Amino acid sequence: MHDLAIRGATLVDGSGQPGYTGDLAIEDGRIVQAGGKAGPARRELNAEGCLATPGWVDIHTHYDGQATWDPYLSPSTWHGVTTAIMGNCGVGFAPVQPQRREWLIKVMEGVEDIPGSVLSEGIQWDWETFPEYLDALDRRPKALDIGAQIPHSAVRAYVMGDRAIHHDEASPADLVAMRELVRDALRAGALGFSTARTFLHKYDERKYPPGTFATEDELMALGSVLGEVGHGVFQMTANHPAMEQEIPWLEQLARHNRLPVLFNLQQTDPAPDVWKQLLSVLDRARDEDVPLMGGISGRPLGILFSWQSTLHPFIYHPSFQALQHLPFEQLLAQLRDPQVRNRIMNEQVGLRDRRAETLFGSFHKIYPLGEDPDYEPLPEQSVAAMAQRSGRPPLEIIYDLMLEKDGKAILYYPSFNYSYQHLDHLHQMLQHANTVNSLSDGGAHCGYICDVSMPTFMLSYWTRDRRRGPHLPLEHVVKRQTQDTARVYGLDDRGLLQAGYKADINIIDPQALRLYGPEMAFDLPAGGRRLVQRADGYVATLVDGAPIFERGQATGALPGKLLRGPQSRQARA
Repeated sequence: MHDLAIRGATLVDGSGQPGYTGDLAIEDGRIVQAGGKAGPARRELNAEGCLATPGWVDIHTHYDGQATWDPYLSPSTWHGVTTAIMGNCGVGFAPVQPQRREWLIKVMEGVEDIPGSVLSEGIQWDWETFPEYLDALDRRPKALDIGAQIPHSAVRAYVMGDRAIHHDEASPADLVAMRELVRDALRAGALGFSTARTFLHKYDERKYPPGTFATEDELMALGSVLGEVGHGVFQMTANHPAMEQEIPWLEQLARHNRLPVLFNLQQTDPAPDVWKQLLSVLDRARDEDVPLMGGISGRPLGILFSWQSTLHPFIYHPSFQALQHLPFEQLLAQLRDPQVRNRIMNEQVGLRDRRAETLFGSFHKIYPLGEDPDYEPLPEQSVAAMAQRSGRPPLEIIYDLMLEKDGKAILYYPSFNYSYQHLDHLHQMLQHANTVNSLSDGGAHCGYICDVSMPTFMLSYWTRDRRRGPHLPLEHVVKRQTQDTARVYGLDDRGLLQAGYKADINIIDPQALRLYGPEMAFDLPAGGRRLVQRADGYVATLVDGAPIFERGQATGALPGKLLRGPQSRQARA
């Protein structure tokens, strides 16, 4: 007698092979039969007309704090994620001395736009070292499986103190101590080590996290610990236009460790064609079997403007700043007042830096998003095109658009991956063997980015809804975010619907699958805000064979576990 039988689904099993119709049988959290007619079971799910896929494995999240209070890591589980890996971009909460806890919160708030008040109230600190942090995560209830990487900024500050914050060069003794921390973390179960060298990451407005200016010697010294221990991913976020300068030492590290070295690969407006050179580097890595990989996004990284967001074109206007702390309904009433509107519109504002000028002045790349969000909009849908057609100033159009939907309408600025104003280059990158789906940023950028819905977007847009270019095969898209993402991190027990594999499963109604527009919620600790995005079409999401969501509702089951190091299918069996 099976524990559970899923009857009559189209099994898209994560291997990339064509889907087929059959049953799934589950016992003790594992798949024991995939295909054919399964025998009797204690519970049955009718999945006729539905897809059955492995659960999504999301390898780039920032739930380092949220994992201590939210067993669902929402909204990731709303989108079928059954495994989430956090600790990316060199930021996180361990190791930490008690006196630096608030400083780490400040860094995370600045870099990842997670409100400091939320983290201060939500995190219940009961660790200092990284192994103790893993123990703390292990004790918390979880609906899905989670894994953590040890972050460079925390390691550096723990060993070097203020010298790390001031970006002093690490001494030989510092390197010995940092290497030992990384080694202890990996042995305790860390899935990797992360760092960042991007100038986009700041806290306290003008400060960069420790590690941003680390020497190549320091990065190689810390990264090589992974090779010594024998597992782990080296994950790095860098300055995208200058990525080519980082390639030599990243490739050297990948060759030395024979373990994945994963860098963020994005198209940027200042250097819109660099991705082609980086793809050529990955061609060579693939041909030479070097585990150098580009972590890519399935759509443009979208900055979302609204009156409730962290960013919008009027954020620095003094007349708006005088109102922004009002309750929203009062703020909205003021914004609708013609005199207030006129005052805000006519203020001459000196923007703080070139990035702000680009962000708020590139009207040809600002679009209404809508309830059925279009992440590949046409040039004629832009604010610049609207202004040209109407003869109105672009800022007036933006102001009025954001007042729609009772002041909650959202505008979309595709910051990365939209220099060509189409996604054909992503179509190419999504087929490369040495790229991996990444960069959903679940749990982060609460006030201006909502890419956590990426798994649903991949399935709905690339396989079905795209109108401006070719689609991708369903089986390929499923493989990209199940088997492929799992294997990068050595999670060989999941990502396939085959006998012996972990029963992490999504049952999806392809006709009902729909992604809604983002919206602002105020459901974090301390009443903190965050952008969330909902979806229809997920009939059920299972972890270890237990449904954690059915028809969009949490079941109360919490079968998730902390992942300690690579996961072997044979060890599980």
